[in-house]
Amino acid sequence: MDSTPIFTNDTIVFGLLMLALGFVFVTESIKTGFWAKFYRIVPGLFMAYMLPAVLTTSGLIAPDWTTVSETGVKTEHSTNLYYMASRYLLPAALVLMTLSIDLKAVFNLGWKALVMFFTGTIGIVIGGPIAILLIALVSPETVGGVGPDAVWRGLSTLAGSWIGGGANQTAMLEIYGYNQKLYGGMVFVDIVVANIWMAIILLGIGKRNRINKWLKADTSSIEDLKEKVTSFSEKVKRNPSLTDLMIIVAIAFGTVSIAHLCAGFLAPFFDSTVANIQSETMRNVFTFLGSTFFWMISIATIIAIILSFTKAKNYEGAGASKFGSVFIYILVATIGMKMDLTLIFDNLGLIAIGVVWMTIHALLLILVAKLIKAPYFFLAVGSQANVGGAASAPIVASAFHPSLATVGVLLAVFGYAVGTIAAIGCTILMQLAAGG
Repeated sequence: MDSTPIFTNDTIVFGLLMLALGFVFVTESIKTGFWAKFYRIVPGLFMAYMLPAVLTTSGLIAPDWTTVSETGVKTEHSTNLYYMASRYLLPAALVLMTLSIDLKAVFNLGWKALVMFFTGTIGIVIGGPIAILLIALVSPETVGGVGPDAVWRGLSTLAGSWIGGGANQTAMLEIYGYNQKLYGGMVFVDIVVANIWMAIILLGIGKRNRINKWLKADTSSIEDLKEKVTSFSEKVKRNPSLTDLMIIVAIAFGTVSIAHLCAGFLAPFFDSTVANIQSETMRNVFTFLGSTFFWMISIATIIAIILSFTKAKNYEGAGASKFGSVFIYILVATIGMKMDLTLIFDNLGLIAIGVVWMTIHALLLILVAKLIKAPYFFLAVGSQANVGGAASAPIVASAFHPSLATVGVLLAVFGYAVGTIAAIGCTILMQLAAGG
């Protein structure tokens, strides 16, 4: 079936996304009346995420679509906007938001950040098998299938994605040999459930003070980091000249180019190195090292941290992190356009498994946060470092404060490292739960 949206030209689609973001910022700046009340409940970042989803749902735009010729030949098309935002703007944003970082203050955030990250990981590991057991009570056929069609094999790819990222997801597809004709359904569940959960987290950011009060959380270390960055920003604040702005752009995209250059060498090198490992298990554990995206994000962050010890950090006073925030919002809009709200009802069985799975992940995070009195920031970023990876964790972290984006990246790197081995453990449990 032809699924062509009204607008397929990336230039036009990008313009619509920018208009949506402009609408969000204009309405959020209104301090009286309906919009003031609205944004007291709904964060602007959530709207920046949902409006593109509405545009996709309405058929105006689409992340990908199929055209059918008069002879019945189907052709797949997709937009390049998410690729542009995630490969060019995300690393640039991380550089600009990290320039003014106080690394010592980041480490002073303490052990609770790591505890919440690993709690999120455990929530995914145990959530999969529990979801299979619960859904099997209502709809056994939903969790059935034999051989390459077995649902637990497909769900293994979700475990890889939700603990690590795309490289880990692909590794799980290879390890368990799920029927690739059915794989699209699992990718769909991944997108829908992960995006719904991200939307809930973004909504929670608007209520973080109330949530932290309920958790009895100590937010002093986070506030200390924000205060240090804000104080530094005020100290070096100046009216930026054209030279300042051009140097900021040069720092951002010069670093992005170096990150891409190095990733272009490192990813193939490690890909071939890992391929030569004799143990299949060890090969799959280290498969993320062959990911160009992993190296690009890691190198950009490392360079940015190094620059934070130089005079380059003074460009925070000329608005470096504001540029970074612009790039993050564009990334959020391109992620939002991947969400077609009507598709939630297309495969309710698999969606139900995903929702139950994510609910267990969420409940465990809430329980542990309550026990150790961890701030909502650690819960949100710990979850997204697992479920969203390096593309989403910095978005959520920067919604609390631009200086916190680096924390999201550092935790997401942990996710890449443990993703495959934790997903294998999860899949073994899911196979037992499904009786496979």
